[in-house]
Amino acid sequence: MSYRPTPPPRPMPSGHPSHRRRKKRGAGKLGIAGALSGAVAMAAVAAGIVVFRPPGGQEHGSPSTLASQGDGAQGEPPSGQAPATGPALSVNTPEGYGYGLAAAKAGTDDRPLDDAQPPPEGTTYAYADYVLTNNQRRPALLDYPADLFMPREQVPDESRERCMPQPGIPEDMCTLPNRSRVTARVNGAEAPISEAGDTLIPPGASYVVRIATDLPVKDGLKAEDLRLYVWNARYTSDRKGIEIAFP
Repeated sequence: MSYRPTPPPRPMPSGHPSHRRRKKRGAGKLGIAGALSGAVAMAAVAAGIVVFRPPGGQEHGSPSTLASQGDGAQGEPPSGQAPATGPALSVNTPEGYGYGLAAAKAGTDDRPLDDAQPPPEGTTYAYADYVLTNNQRRPALLDYPADLFMPREQVPDESRERCMPQPGIPEDMCTLPNRSRVTARVNGAEAPISEAGDTLIPPGASYVVRIATDLPVKDGLKAEDLRLYVWNARYTSDRKGIEIAFP
């Protein structure tokens, strides 16, 4: 039998990547993926700030549960006559919007808004109507500056901790979580317009707005016990409540 020497190992081609190079390349891909994920996350946070930042805030007692938040459950409101109102209050925002507010009436009702749930026995809901006007010659954001206050003693015990007092408003008065909705256009005013995701009031237009509590009040609450105030710092410079007087 002849002897055949074992051939030497073949050298690795220079174009074949080594394990280390594969690892580095993989790390580079992970780094790029991580950077892209971070960028997407930052974009999502920024988008969240834009989408969820309300004009006047959202939770009662903080900038996020203000009456300035409408409930969005409305189509084009019908046209109607201007109701009798008390003296108008003018307010302005840091963005330069100007609004007129004039209180019309207040009261209690088991269905102040069409989609209200039936209240428990012995309770009802509080509401108030006011006229909101865009005082300017340009469209203004559809905002709801007024908030509804009632005597704290007229709020059921189980809801009393949700009834928030505010600076500059009598200590025995508080405001419950509520919703605001345009119920009528005044004297043929143009309907609200949509622009870039915002709802705007046309120049000079006036609307009847109803603000109603989401939580029930005692059915002994009288209309004359209810008050409308503007208190959010977005509309007042001294951070004190300003009453909108009923007629």
